[in-house]
Amino acid sequence: MEPFRIKMVEPLAFRTADERRRILAEADYNIFRVPASDVTIDLLTDSGTTAMSSAQWGAIMQGDESYAGASSYGRFERTARELTGFPEIIPIHQGRAAERILFTTLLRPGQITVANTHFDSTRANVELLGCRAVDLPSPQAADIAVPAPFKGNIDLDRLRELLAGQDGERVAAVIMTVTDNGGGGQPVSLENLRCVREECRKYEVPMLLDASRFAENAYLITAREPGQENRTPRETARAMFDLADGCWASLKKDGMANTGGLLALRDEETAARCRELLIAWEGFPTYGGLAGRDLESLARGLREVIDPAYLAYRAETAAWFVDALAEAGLPMLRPAGCHAVYADAGALLPHIPPDEFPGVALVCELYRTAGVRTVEFGTLTLGHDGRPAPHELVRLALPRRVYTRSHLEYVVAAAREVAGRARELTGFTITGPQSPLRHFTARLDPLDPLDPEEGTDRS
Repeated sequence: MEPFRIKMVEPLAFRTADERRRILAEADYNIFRVPASDVTIDLLTDSGTTAMSSAQWGAIMQGDESYAGASSYGRFERTARELTGFPEIIPIHQGRAAERILFTTLLRPGQITVANTHFDSTRANVELLGCRAVDLPSPQAADIAVPAPFKGNIDLDRLRELLAGQDGERVAAVIMTVTDNGGGGQPVSLENLRCVREECRKYEVPMLLDASRFAENAYLITAREPGQENRTPRETARAMFDLADGCWASLKKDGMANTGGLLALRDEETAARCRELLIAWEGFPTYGGLAGRDLESLARGLREVIDPAYLAYRAETAAWFVDALAEAGLPMLRPAGCHAVYADAGALLPHIPPDEFPGVALVCELYRTAGVRTVEFGTLTLGHDGRPAPHELVRLALPRRVYTRSHLEYVVAAAREVAGRARELTGFTITGPQSPLRHFTARLDPLDPLDPEEGTDRS
């Protein structure tokens, strides 16, 4: 059960099937364009959607809104430094802003960044600087059904080959995303991180963590990696950070808050250059675009997120949800991580090719059927240079401390209906615009009219 009780509630929106059909068409079949007020269960993202604790709301009242040197920054800095061990702590309004500042400092046109999987904003920030983002996922990640424990690992053989080859001198950084969101929310083992650290040291390449879900990765290490079972999630997280030269994090995830981010570094000179850009783009270094009250909620959230009871509940909920959706007829990526579960839309809809976006078809049908909002993680989001994504996934994210099991059972019932008429679903085409992050703004049209049968009106 949830290791907390609920102190505040808000009503859910229930729209009729006809209303949902109209809303979807008016949104140009892009789920990001659907108003939140028209969504019943919102599994679009776990970013910024956390239900904050009473302790966090209490801490907000202590927010020091001084422009420079606020006491709220001091509390945030101490918490982040104790947790990560990095001496240079820079607050920032969200993770992609931290990426932009750090990459602008480190990268030069023509260089390469290497990752287990670059997330969409990470890749965009690399490519906007005239650099190339190279993904080297573990070979185990290729098989969606096999429950290998650490599918988020980087392919060490390919990493060594790249670093030792003719392009090795162009590699500016190795980025380890923990957990690997673009690769299905899969964790990275401590052993894999240690091996990456060794290779980076050998070639004098910085190793960086995208640590947005550091606590969930740490918990899954303690649960799955031999020899790590007696460590606490906090101790394991510190072991991860100790291997890196720096990290950034969207604290809208494992910061347990609705906004905020972090850039943490070892090198004082690099940190100084980043702070110069921070002042120009975000704000003074002791607030970084955040209010003092935000820093207070983050300082508290970074302590709450490493609670073993909370993390165990989170992992067990995701594992149950994967099994329930699979039983309902959705092919699922296994094993479950923590922050989301991923359905294999390509396997469910083999009659829809990647360039017709089977993930979009599944996302739209889940909303049309029951008002459930999810997100495509296939060729629309992760396809590059005309190439399809490795898998046509749909992510069902789990907002922290928001939905109970009965809410997720409603999603399972909707998935069962959709899976039962999978052969009726059709693909989509993009009508515009085509941008590097097109999934946020694209307008789409179904290639054929959606099936006229409305299905069961769950309202």
